[in-house]
Amino acid sequence: MIQQIRPAAFSQWLAAQDATPLVLDVREPWETNTSFVKPLAEAGAFDVVLMPMQTIPQRLDELPQDRTIACLCHHGIRSQQVAAFLLNRGFENVINISGGIDAWSRELDASVATY
Repeated sequence: MIQQIRPAAFSQWLAAQDATPLVLDVREPWETNTSFVKPLAEAGAFDVVLMPMQTIPQRLDELPQDRTIACLCHHGIRSQQVAAFLLNRGFENVINISGGIDAWSRELDASVATY
């Protein structure tokens, strides 16, 4: 089962992490050009990697298996599929940011554009 985290609880989840997690944004380039996440002082530190969903199988070796990966998309559907794919490929610490960047804007950071 894939762990789910809502953006509203992201700061609390982030504070409980032992190491800096990776937010894997699986949206298309036009989407990430429109709207993107960035670490907030109150949320804590995380790294962001932009990797469109269809490129992940070819770029799998670019993802660190020793870090927690939080998958993100527009509404949480694609990121859920990517999280399942990663778990099936041996990644152990994978979660899905449910509600995606749309919920991120509404629940965590209103400066993030919606589309």
